[in-house]
Amino acid sequence: MDGKEVKGTAWLDHEWSSAYMAPEAAGWDWCGINFFDGGSFMGFRMRGKSGGVHYAAPRSDFRALRTWRSPRTGVEYPVEMAVDGLVLKPLMDDQELDSRASTGTIYWEGAVSAFRGNSEIGKGYLELTGYWRPMKL
Repeated sequence: MDGKEVKGTAWLDHEWSSAYMAPEAAGWDWCGINFFDGGSFMGFRMRGKSGGVHYAAPRSDFRALRTWRSPRTGVEYPVEMAVDGLVLKPLMDDQELDSRASTGTIYWEGAVSAFRGNSEIGKGYLELTGYWRPMKL
């Protein structure tokens, strides 16, 4: 910026897929974590329309610890999650995206801190789709 060096941390989120979401799936929970020691973790699960898990990546045991309800849309999201021994806590609860005008859905996608016990061990992203209504892709 104006010839000055800029330093910081960035996140690139780009989805690649060769298939549409299964018709019996409602949405997904996804996380990507960068650990302070240089390691990383990615996990996801596809939730079924009839409840439960439709499909999950190995080592992707998601469990809701706390929910948040949007004051704008009324949608409730599990914003704090336990995933494979980690606890993911949002940097702020209100990270809902109302993209009905573009993608036709409402979802929660935001920055989280990753904890093991009481120690913060990384930062990352959590994405929660299909909580407003089942995703249509």
